[in-house]
Amino acid sequence: MPLQSNFKSDLEREKELCLLLDRYYNQYLNHYTFERISDMKQQMAGIDLIFTHKTSGKQYHIDEKAQLDYVNENLPTFAFELSYEKNGILKEGWLFDTSKTTEFYALITSIYADAPNVFTSCKITLVNRQKLVHLLTERNLNSAILKRYTLPGENIHGKIKIEELHHRSEGYLYASTKNKVEKPLNLILKLDFLEEMGVAKGLA
Repeated sequence: MPLQSNFKSDLEREKELCLLLDRYYNQYLNHYTFERISDMKQQMAGIDLIFTHKTSGKQYHIDEKAQLDYVNENLPTFAFELSYEKNGILKEGWLFDTSKTTEFYALITSIYADAPNVFTSCKITLVNRQKLVHLLTERNLNSAILKRYTLPGENIHGKIKIEELHHRSEGYLYASTKNKVEKPLNLILKLDFLEEMGVAKGLA
């Protein structure tokens, strides 16, 4: 029962946040229209929104990722999922999942609320997925190499420094083996670093 209650609560929070996000998209997407996707198959493929250019008609698949666990906090980083466990089986995270057709991530950070589920402001950073993967590849970082830092059975928890990234200014790995059922392994990247490398751009 508690899990069901939490699920309903999470859906309500996401629904309320979407109202704020849609206002931002209407305000800042000067050359694009947007459509929210409700089809489950498309959502599973990493498509929450489709941006359509008003002149050319070119469309872009957008996957929204929100820091809803950190409301009223201004974090300088974002967690990109590399792997997680489901029913004891290791699964591919969304960053390198080839079944996803995501072209851009809309990272929702600095989410502020005056009251529970009453969101007043946030920051939206658009990340070009192809450019991000290319940047990581140039740094000799791919799914296999990153997972090598946390071999199965080691049960490592917390921050893991990696030689390919400066841990203070660029990024690091973070394993949540003790506090989350899914035991996700995330690549934590600095938002400023992504913008400096031309991979990301602030929308709002």
